[in-house]
Amino acid sequence: MIWDVDGTIAETERDGHRVAFNQAFTGLGVPWQWDVPTYGRLLRVTGGFERLIRDMEGRAQAPASAAERNRLARSVHRRKNQLYAEIVAAGGICIRPGVQRLMDECASARIALAIATTTSRPNVEALLSNLFGTGWQRFAAIVCADDAPIKKPDPMAYRFALERLDIAARDAMAVEDSPNGLAAARAIGIGTLITRSEYFVADTFPGCAGICDDLDSAVTWRSGSAARTDIAALRRMHVAWINARSSRTPSAPSRSRHRPGPCG
Repeated sequence: MIWDVDGTIAETERDGHRVAFNQAFTGLGVPWQWDVPTYGRLLRVTGGFERLIRDMEGRAQAPASAAERNRLARSVHRRKNQLYAEIVAAGGICIRPGVQRLMDECASARIALAIATTTSRPNVEALLSNLFGTGWQRFAAIVCADDAPIKKPDPMAYRFALERLDIAARDAMAVEDSPNGLAAARAIGIGTLITRSEYFVADTFPGCAGICDDLDSAVTWRSGSAARTDIAALRRMHVAWINARSSRTPSAPSRSRHRPGPCG
């Protein structure tokens, strides 16, 4: 099970990263704020630094040159990460329903847990250590933006996670909350369970292996459903996804198991 972090393990975006960005703007004298709808639109751009650059492209108050915008974005992003860690440490971010339960079930079933995220390692460590204590070290592989600088929807983070786990794409399941996350996992052939976060409740997520509002709510997949996401539901979902993918994939010569291929 390869987990995304922001929006998937916890609702970090609206009341975590967004708030920290706004505090950083104020502290550094930057004359704007991101309200909830604005930040939701910016989430279509993966990566906090990249969101800053995109937002500045349309702001008259932004520095004129690209070099100046980059410098400002790096300063804001660095300060924002410090403030985000403070918000997390103060208990401002809660784990999403069913996440702890499902991770515990996976661990009991000897299913390896991994992380593939576009956020920075300090952000990941701050959040996971607060949510799980020393238990956050249970992850067999952790791939962050520091490890995979080409961000989702590029599959780099998932490619590195598969390599570190030493498994094939068909032997993994991803847990994601966003269209970019789904695209990244699908691009390398990993079946993906979508647990919609608050910013993506209206998205339809074509091509996912299964979908739910959270892991403790009803989940549906190609040929079935369950009252909540547990190990039994995951296995049935994965089999259905593999079968559907196989029926759509023509026979082909043998190839590297980590090479991206078509998915259902």
